[in-house]
Amino acid sequence: MVKLSVIVPFYNVQTFAPDALRSLHANARQDFEFILVDDCSTDGTPEILARAERELPGAVVLRHEKNSGLATARNTGIDAARGEYLTFLDGDDWLAPGHYGELVAAIEDLGCDFVRTDHVENTGRSRSLRRVPHGPRQVVMNPRDAILPPERSTSVDYAYAWAGIYHRRLADNGVLRFLDGLRTAEDRPWIWRLHREAESFAVVGLHGVFYRRGVASSLTQIGDVRQLDFIRALDQVVEETSRDPDADRLLPKAVRTYCAIIAHHLGNMERFEPAVARKLRSMSAAALRRMPQDVLKDALDSMDLRRGSRLRRLRRRAALSSPEVAA
Repeated sequence: MVKLSVIVPFYNVQTFAPDALRSLHANARQDFEFILVDDCSTDGTPEILARAERELPGAVVLRHEKNSGLATARNTGIDAARGEYLTFLDGDDWLAPGHYGELVAAIEDLGCDFVRTDHVENTGRSRSLRRVPHGPRQVVMNPRDAILPPERSTSVDYAYAWAGIYHRRLADNGVLRFLDGLRTAEDRPWIWRLHREAESFAVVGLHGVFYRRGVASSLTQIGDVRQLDFIRALDQVVEETSRDPDADRLLPKAVRTYCAIIAHHLGNMERFEPAVARKLRSMSAAALRRMPQDVLKDALDSMDLRRGSRLRRLRRRAALSSPEVAA
């Protein structure tokens, strides 16, 4: 019986993969499996994974014939997973020794659908603790109760699939699946679905995941067209939430989050190539038009002056020009 399946996508991370794999070795147990998904890497990553398959207990390597993105790579791992519990790691991050044993013990002690954890963020030589924005610890709660209020950071804003552990029934019910093909913001619709559809969760104060921020090859650092997938991701959040029985309560949070992310990208336009920046503006304007307008007005009114004004200007220009938006 496999107790835990760890799903780890890799794509062109030959510099960092050895750290991730060494940390998995320090977490290995007879009843753990490590599903290593090579998303068609073109550097030395495949050779590193081939060696890991021989040397890492419980390792299984799966390879994509074409690069499909992180969301699809995770789905490949979910489909292959045999564990009673599932968790994720990214191929450029790493773990403290024994972290997964503590994580399994936590969810078995609490008896809930999923458990979320804090993590340590690493930028160069600097480290800082990032906590789940949820006050109660070691307390089993309804995940819906952790979505609100709209104006504060909550658990759905802590969109890191690797910061937690999930019972197999969530995979069997399709709740753990990611939107295929998303190249960024893949965790956003995922975390919202998790909080809407799971029945119980808890937060624990484990600090065993080390997230490497600022990696040059990471899509969060690259201002190309793939960054615009956040619009497809947040469209799904709003669409699915609008069909929820509690839509009146939950939509203000979904729309406000969407607006905040649009404002963030518009405030960092210098990172994008000119053609991508133009597409960002037009796609963002179209996204604002798609949102429920009464909820959007309240969301903009609740934002700070700088971000709210930026989005209102974009909304007004879009209403006047009705720009053609590329698919």
